Amino acid sequence: MKIIAITQARYGSTRLPAKVLKKVGNKTLLDIHIQRILKSKLITKLIVATTNEEGSKRIIDIACQNGVDYYCGSVNDVLERFYFAVKNLMPDYVVRLTSDCPLIDSEIIDRLVSECIDDEIDYVSNTLKPTYPDGMDVEVFKFSVLERAYKEASLKSEREHVTPYIKKNSTFNGVNLFVSKNISAVSDYSDYRMTVDTQEDFNVIKNLIENVGENANWEQYVDYLNIHKDVRELNSNHTRDEGYVKSLLED
Repeated sequence: MKIIAITQARYGSTRLPAKVLKKVGNKTLLDIHIQRILKSKLITKLIVATTNEEGSKRIIDIACQNGVDYYCGSVNDVLERFYFAVKNLMPDYVVRLTSDCPLIDSEIIDRLVSECIDDEIDYVSNTLKPTYPDGMDVEVFKFSVLERAYKEASLKSEREHVTPYIKKNSTFNGVNLFVSKNISAVSDYSDYRMTVDTQEDFNVIKNLIENVGENANWEQYVDYLNIHKDVRELNSNHTRDEGYVKSLLED
């Protein structure tokens, strides 16, 4: 079975330009992100889906240095970028990840992949009703679902954020086009923020990597933030999915 993970990574960013290239020690956040994904036992290939923007060559270089493939595509139509990244490979399942989640946990990835395959679900994620920390977001779906979304999604928000068309037309939202399932953590950790969209976010991630390590699991990072509440509060003023909310306003 062919299970291809795609992580989107671009040089440009409104709030924190070149954020995936920022370093902690001698590694970029993208290096750490890729290396954590590659610990997955179930994905068969990883592709970094980037753009043709100025600066993207550095993203391509990091992908190559870590032994993974890359694809350069549209800046704003990320759904098209994802589809064309795997169109010729015809995977059974696609795992969607984003490089602004440098500490993504491979055990979460494998849990969702297993659920999707074992239950024969069209779309599985831990974001339909978030309970994992922001920054541990994983979506798994059949390639056929991605292909249909690519052909049918029309709104700007649906193209820029890849999966809104799938989610809106899924059983989780009372529509039967796609069978969907949400995966929850044992408790609600959704107000913990381990993603990178601002300088404050980077300061939190840097602190976690320097004090807990780049190879810890997500629960160890939560434990550290529980003890060091001053670190947790550094980016507590930011809300989840700010970029998607902005796209909805532009539809």
